[in-house]
Amino acid sequence: MQPVAVNLERERHSESFLLRRVQPALSGLMDGSLSTLAPIFAVVLATHRPLTAFYAGIATALGAGVSMAFSEGLSDTGDLTGRGNPFTRGAITGVGTFLGGVFHTLPFLISNYHAAIIAAIVVVAGELLILAWLRHRFFRTSFARSFLSITVGGTIIAAMSAALGIAAGG
Repeated sequence: MQPVAVNLERERHSESFLLRRVQPALSGLMDGSLSTLAPIFAVVLATHRPLTAFYAGIATALGAGVSMAFSEGLSDTGDLTGRGNPFTRGAITGVGTFLGGVFHTLPFLISNYHAAIIAAIVVVAGELLILAWLRHRFFRTSFARSFLSITVGGTIIAAMSAALGIAAGG
């Protein structure tokens, strides 16, 4: 192959990898990280029982993972869009969603209420940084813009769940 043809083939492979693997994984990670915040924090703030929040978080991460797997897998066949096998995309998105939701659930295995919340907040901050870096790395977006947009979504969700949890518990 000539150098131009090799470069075009690499570019097509890179775009295919982004569409078929990275985008579903990042979509799942972002959804899992953000959508599971509300139930976990609402439950812990309402009950002051970290283990109860842990169970709520695991259930939410599992449910969200399965839901997103089906949603992504059924969204298109991949024939018209070139996004690849729907089963593979669904599995990648589902696993990403579960992982995005489970990491900030794990701190609620700490029995001390305040320590569990602080640990979970630290984990969420780390998740937001990683998600912003992944968007920056694979989609060439500004790291600051990615971090800001993801953080705004997380802040809105956290504020709503905190208000609900505090209202229910107090």
